[in-house]
Amino acid sequence: MSLAQLLEFVGNHWILFLALVVILALLIHNLILGEKGSIGPLEATEMINRREAAVVDVRPAADFAKGHILNAQNIPMNGFRNQLAVLSRYKDKPLIVSCRSGSQSLAACAILRKEGFDEVYNLRGGVLAWQAANLPLSRAKSKR
Repeated sequence: MSLAQLLEFVGNHWILFLALVVILALLIHNLILGEKGSIGPLEATEMINRREAAVVDVRPAADFAKGHILNAQNIPMNGFRNQLAVLSRYKDKPLIVSCRSGSQSLAACAILRKEGFDEVYNLRGGVLAWQAANLPLSRAKSKR
C-alpha cells in the first residue's frame, strides 16, 4: 500500500481512522497507568511478610468466603466508597487490593489514591494469579 492510497483511505474513512486513533490512545494509556502500582503475587507475598502490608479483597462476600488471601479484609466494590473509614488505619501502611482478576481492584486502587492513601498496590491478575502461583487461600472469616 502506498502513501497516496493510505491518505486516500484516511480521507474517505476519517471517522473510522479517528476511532482507531482514540482506541489506541486509550489502550496505551490503560497499559501505562494500569501497570503503575501493580504487583504480582510473589511481590505481594514479600510485601505482606516484610512490610506488614494489609490486603483488601473487593470481591462479593460469597466469593470471598470460597477462598481469599490469609488475613485479607473483605470490602466488596458495591459498597466500597462507603467503607473507606474502615481502611483509615492503613493509611501509613502498604495496602494491597485484590479481586478475582485484577480489574475491579484497579478501580478500588484509584479510589484509595484519591482519598489520600499513599502506598496502594493492585494485585496484578487478582486471586486467579495468586492461585496460579500456587499460593494458599484461606477460608477463615475476615478480620475487621
